[in-house]
Amino acid sequence: MTFDAAIREQKDQLRKQAHSNRNAQENKDDLSRRIVGAFMALPEYAKANTVMFYIDVRSEVRTRHDLELALQSGKTIIVPWCNDDGELELFRLASMDELEVGMYKILEPRKELRSLPEKQVNVEELDLIMVPGVAFDRRGARMGHGKGYYDKLLQHARKDTPLIALAFECQLFEQIPVADHDIFMDKIITEDQVYTGRGRS
Repeated sequence: MTFDAAIREQKDQLRKQAHSNRNAQENKDDLSRRIVGAFMALPEYAKANTVMFYIDVRSEVRTRHDLELALQSGKTIIVPWCNDDGELELFRLASMDELEVGMYKILEPRKELRSLPEKQVNVEELDLIMVPGVAFDRRGARMGHGKGYYDKLLQHARKDTPLIALAFECQLFEQIPVADHDIFMDKIITEDQVYTGRGRS
């Protein structure tokens, strides 16, 4: 087995374990509120004008309950959505009414609004990025679903834009195998703690 294949297999096993842990996590709503509250209490959040929130899918840390609060904060709130090419695009969210349940029961920007020029945002405009993930380690290494959506987006973010991941403690592992292209988080927020990651060098 090649080195790459071995890493892939290791990641697959970790991904399964992380999904299983996350699905079994109790009190997701309460813990999510605590985690998102800690995100919105960060100095990085206070300083940022344009903030990207992800919208939770399945058993991820839930963010949708706090999006309304973020929209009232006076900041520019951006949410990602996935286009037909499998790439993330960014949408300037003004109201929860601009979202609808799309394919796979994912809450996403309404189709008729996505192409409006005033709704489109370049990743370089973001001052702070909230990042989801399947598994993490305390160095800030992140593992997603293996499709690379966020890796592609984050490699174009400004170097001074903090990358803050949200996760339940059960998604943290001793060490996640990383490849050269993997991007480390600046911080990971769980229900128990804010971990300082390695960030991008």
